[in-house]
Amino acid sequence: MRSLLQQQPKSNLIFYKTDEEIELLREACLLVCKVLAYVGNTIRPGMTGAQLDKVAEEIIRDHHATPAFKGYKGHSGKPFPSSLCISINEVVVHGIPSEEPFKDGDVVSVDCGTFLNGYHGDAAYTFALGDVSETIMDLLRVTKTSLYKGIEQAVHGNRMGDLSFAIQNYVEREHGYAIVRELVGHGVGKSLHEDPEVPNYGRRGNGIMLKDGLVIAIEPMTNLGRKDVKQGKDGWTIFAKDRKASAHYEHTVAVRKGPADILSDHVPIEEAIAKNPEVKEVAMKEEIFEGVF
Repeated sequence: MRSLLQQQPKSNLIFYKTDEEIELLREACLLVCKVLAYVGNTIRPGMTGAQLDKVAEEIIRDHHATPAFKGYKGHSGKPFPSSLCISINEVVVHGIPSEEPFKDGDVVSVDCGTFLNGYHGDAAYTFALGDVSETIMDLLRVTKTSLYKGIEQAVHGNRMGDLSFAIQNYVEREHGYAIVRELVGHGVGKSLHEDPEVPNYGRRGNGIMLKDGLVIAIEPMTNLGRKDVKQGKDGWTIFAKDRKASAHYEHTVAVRKGPADILSDHVPIEEAIAKNPEVKEVAMKEEIFEGVF
């Protein structure tokens, strides 16, 4: 995700993708989801983020790709040290994998990026380990559903604000959770973070017009408590200021004249979770227009 906390420069230069480029982006995104499916199959209390990260990098490199996050420099100038962002409980995003074991009841957001054949892939999923409270499970369900509410609006002729409003309205007005303001989605292509920014809050009818061939990462980041966040001393970790739980789901999608084309795929991740007794399945909160899928 593009972080406003890192004050990344904005070029206001949008690159629309050809059909051939979109297929290359899809390959990179599907590799991301292969990695996240490995996480869904393997993650459990007692494991560590460092263990997951080591194998994730091996999977990426075995497919002749490069981890997009490893070595990425933020505003602080510090290169990110890992292939995965692993964010636990109150950590919203950019968590650095560690040797600290996961615990029963943790919620673990895993964000992954790849660079394959000249193009990037990006996706994220939040995993619920063991006895996660119903309150936090509801946050996960709402956040996951809000992602598809946004994707519904990612069609040619709509405005960015239509997409942003759909996410915010569902999370905040309908369910009372908080959208993080300082972190947003982004364009994806030859660079990991391209214009335009994709906020998870906004007004209908505002923002750039969405056009066929635009490829964007849509990624609602929500907090159980207040929207306020803080950056850790490591220069990367972003956590909820009130230390309440957070959730994060992400797809990379191509805007089309019909329904958006989802280039990443959460299905293999969810199939892996269904076989892992240590992870709770996160159902959709409600039915979403089937054209999105």
